[in-house]
Amino acid sequence: HNVCRHVSQLVAAHPPASGRRPLRSQTDTSVGKVSCMSLEDTCPVCHTAELVCGKWTLLLVRDLAAGRSRFCELERSLAGISPRTLSLRLRALEEDGIVERHTYPEVPPRVEYSLTEKGRDLLPIIDSMRDYGRRWVCEELTQAPPLSEPVAA
Repeated sequence: HNVCRHVSQLVAAHPPASGRRPLRSQTDTSVGKVSCMSLEDTCPVCHTAELVCGKWTLLLVRDLAAGRSRFCELERSLAGISPRTLSLRLRALEEDGIVERHTYPEVPPRVEYSLTEKGRDLLPIIDSMRDYGRRWVCEELTQAPPLSEPVAA
């Protein structure tokens, strides 16, 4: 989950073409979004980073990539997420047009979530992150010395 912090730092270090520097990152803890821009900023990288850097966002999009899922299925696949947080994240993603909620008139009511076209367009970003992680991050983790051994200075 440190990806979002790194993305916002990268965006802050590379100002938009207009030369304006984005404002320092701030976190909206109610929905876990990272804000890195002034209101008049039009940098698409910054806007995309703000959208995808919400806590759990990329993992929810990844899990919904296979198709519709119920709340309990998403909760099981995202170990460590609380039901309240999952509910808040799904609601925020629905408001952003990334996820759509399907309610079926059954007893008990059945609700499923799926990606919208806007949400599906995020999948190449996740694929690129997966490729990057396999190439660079996973490789570094396997080459790092075990934590129990002292590291030579």
